[in-house]
Amino acid sequence: MAKKVVATLKTGKGKEFSKVINSVRSPKTGAYSFKEQIVPNDNLKDVIK
Repeated sequence: MAKKVVATLKTGKGKEFSKVINSVRSPKTGAYSFKEQIVPNDNLKDVIK
């Protein structure tokens, strides 16, 4: 599934977006999970902070 998203982002208007993967730690168990987002390049710095 991820391959389709990445391939789609490389063509056409997809170059205006980036895929961001953040690690999020659970307060209960302390385990890490990953949150994936597709965001416009203009808002990339805001999402990373």
